[in-house]
Amino acid sequence: MTEGNHPLPPLMSHLLELKKRLTIAVVVYILGVLLLMNYSEVVFNFISAPIRAALPEGTPLIFLNAPDVFFTYLKIALVLSLFATAPITFYQLWAFVAPGLYKHERFAFLGYFVSSFLLLIAGGAFAFYLVFPLIFEFFLGFSTDTIQAMPAIKEYLTLAMKLLFAFGLSFQIPIIIMLLVRLGLFAPKDLADKRRYVIVWAFVIAAVLTPPDIISQTLLALPMLLLFEVGLLLARYASKPSEAVAPEVSEIEKPN
Repeated sequence: MTEGNHPLPPLMSHLLELKKRLTIAVVVYILGVLLLMNYSEVVFNFISAPIRAALPEGTPLIFLNAPDVFFTYLKIALVLSLFATAPITFYQLWAFVAPGLYKHERFAFLGYFVSSFLLLIAGGAFAFYLVFPLIFEFFLGFSTDTIQAMPAIKEYLTLAMKLLFAFGLSFQIPIIIMLLVRLGLFAPKDLADKRRYVIVWAFVIAAVLTPPDIISQTLLALPMLLLFEVGLLLARYASKPSEAVAPEVSEIEKPN
């Protein structure tokens, strides 16, 4: 890249390339938000299905302030656009990063990205289809003839987004463990030896990320512990080939 008749320094050239890629991603994201605002009501009806199923038939969801519905739909569009425009955002990131990577690094990058995205979706689906019905059925079960629940859409969306984020994030644990082992920061045995600390921290993190009730906290902490074990198993499996090949290489390299 040049400016006039003078070539730009490599660092400046990379920064301009990054600016271009980020600009494209941001513009596409904003256009996605504007477009998806038209579908926010449909998405909210889908997201609110678990709590509406737990409420007595005919019970409406309410809003307490005039702008609440607009900002609720806007928040949905903002989050939805992240996923809808993710392929374009990823392509821009990939086009910037890929030229500086070796072939095996490109495969590893793609593998981690796809796995992370799938686990994010799996965590959200686990929360939506299993956790939401359980916690809403439990809490709304305390309604009586004189005490009726009328949930507000703003508070419900905030809670739903928080739980979806918490479970989506917790499902990244196997990827995090694989990266830690691949980068040489920890060995699988070192992580296994810290299992008792992981158990404590799983419940602490679950208490921070979820509402203050034992049900949602347990439903988040237990999958985190299971995913930790899955990550350890994958890390052990991934590290075996390098350990097996090392002695052979050392024998070949020995002087006669």
